[in-house]
Amino acid sequence: MVAISPQTPVHSRESVHKNRLRFPVLSDLNGETSAVFGLRFSLPGYLVDLYRHLRSDLPAFNDDHSWTLPMPARYVIRRDGIVLYSEVNADYTRRPDPGDMFVVLEKATAKA
Repeated sequence: MVAISPQTPVHSRESVHKNRLRFPVLSDLNGETSAVFGLRFSLPGYLVDLYRHLRSDLPAFNDDHSWTLPMPARYVIRRDGIVLYSEVNADYTRRPDPGDMFVVLEKATAKA
């Protein structure tokens, strides 16, 4: 398992340490990976204004001045590249139950 984040490598390492993650968090520099997966979107002006008002320097945090973010997504991909599970939701507050992925993982490992 691996996570991919728009954060800089330094911030990704901090997230791993702070949250005691047992998997790596890779950095998607300039949002290239999220763009390839069709997940990258530009923040609308009102959100850019809100981030600035809250003094949240997203461009510095991600080392990307494009004011873009990826939609949250989860995938289970076999070693041969076959996608067994995918979930994308533009609403970052709605996350699937992790059990949904575990069922797919169990089936995939049973066939291996």
